[in-house]
Amino acid sequence: MPDAAVAAPATVKQMPPFHLAFPVADLEATRRFYVELLGCSVGREAERWIDFDFFGHQISAHLKPEEVARAQTNEVDGDQVPVRHFGAILARDVWQALAERLQAAGTDFIIEPHVRFKGETGEQATMFLLDPSGNALEFKAFQNQDQLFAR
Repeated sequence: MPDAAVAAPATVKQMPPFHLAFPVADLEATRRFYVELLGCSVGREAERWIDFDFFGHQISAHLKPEEVARAQTNEVDGDQVPVRHFGAILARDVWQALAERLQAAGTDFIIEPHVRFKGETGEQATMFLLDPSGNALEFKAFQNQDQLFAR
């Protein structure tokens, strides 16, 4: 019997929440962006960091301006995708509502909302934007959620 530490990875439906810590240049601008624009709620916080409920996951913004830098890009399906980015995989209706809210707010997308890999395995709606510190975020919704890890 395999050891639990080396067991097969969780399936899409069984994935636990993840935690991500990232640098920011301004905590209050970060708070406004994640709460007012993206709809995240604030968890614990201190003088130099804030936790957010990021679509059911915990992200921690740490005040560390000297570590903030814009990511380089790679070409993916015709787009220049920031290599260093994070985000959330959403249900299509939630993704659509977020895209509409961001567009109505005049968001400056680095990659506009669109469908990638149309008609192929892994077809997905995607969009990229930057937070106030230049951290790249991607939000996507798969045409078929079961293809999240399909090859």
